Amino acid sequence: MAGADDTKFELSKILDGFAGAEGPVFDTCGNFYMVAPEVEKDGQFAGQILKVDLDTQKATVLCEPCVNGHGGIPAGCQCDKDGNIFVADMRLGILKVSPTGDFKQLAVVDSEGRTMQGCNDCSFDYLGNLWVTAPAGNIAPDNYRRSLEEPFGSVYCLTKDGKVVRVDTGIRFPNGIAVRHDSCGEPSQLIVAETPTKLLWSYDIKGPGLVSNKKEWAKMPGDLEGGADGMDLDDKGNLLVAHWGSGHIEVFSPDGGSPVKRIACPFQKPSNLHFKPQSSTVYVTEHTYHGLWKFEWETCGMPQFCDWKV
Repeated sequence: MAGADDTKFELSKILDGFAGAEGPVFDTCGNFYMVAPEVEKDGQFAGQILKVDLDTQKATVLCEPCVNGHGGIPAGCQCDKDGNIFVADMRLGILKVSPTGDFKQLAVVDSEGRTMQGCNDCSFDYLGNLWVTAPAGNIAPDNYRRSLEEPFGSVYCLTKDGKVVRVDTGIRFPNGIAVRHDSCGEPSQLIVAETPTKLLWSYDIKGPGLVSNKKEWAKMPGDLEGGADGMDLDDKGNLLVAHWGSGHIEVFSPDGGSPVKRIACPFQKPSNLHFKPQSSTVYVTEHTYHGLWKFEWETCGMPQFCDWKV
């Protein structure tokens, strides 16, 4: 792991004490959202989508998604060009949440009629297709289960015309996900974290819901429990990956392989990260103190779908 010694960046805490902390995202108006997936009420799941005022460091509940009496476990979030938040939910699949907190479950079956699996993270490409990891079993009302041991996790693409295509399956807890684009803004590469194996897989994107050439792209360092969680790209093409359980954020070059830098965190369980639009500020969620932190990276983040200018 030569060249990947700890790199010193000062992480500052914004707030903590959530019931879990995941899914950091900005909308088109500069509002910041995250999720508290581990909320329970009366022994039932009741995860929350939170709106955070970064100036006052206060969070309010935007909504607690619930479908037919079954509460959600929201995890990853992305924003579309209209300011809606798309949420990957471990119990409810894929949700669309409006700025007012109204929400809709977008699918109960995929394009081939299979029951949707519970989802964990998501990433828009610049054409408006949402790529989603699904490490859970069938959505509610089926019993909740996760693919940490048995490899039944999947990857979906919610195409811009509303079709949910399963693009891969047989994965042990697929987690973080990112889309790389070519110089013309066409989606070219999909990267998916398989947490228990510490592997990052890449696929060539051939079209909406169509991938090929799956291969091992990178591997997280070390032998500790945990692995790759959420991730985001900077504008140089480097991939920053939350290494859950290691106390680090790993930085991979556009070629993958081993990390070129390791960012030491003041907590052991970073869960996800997201660049503030048009800035080098990175917001990090974590499961040690169940909090939200930030730091300044070396360069700006790669533009997101919601702020991509064609």
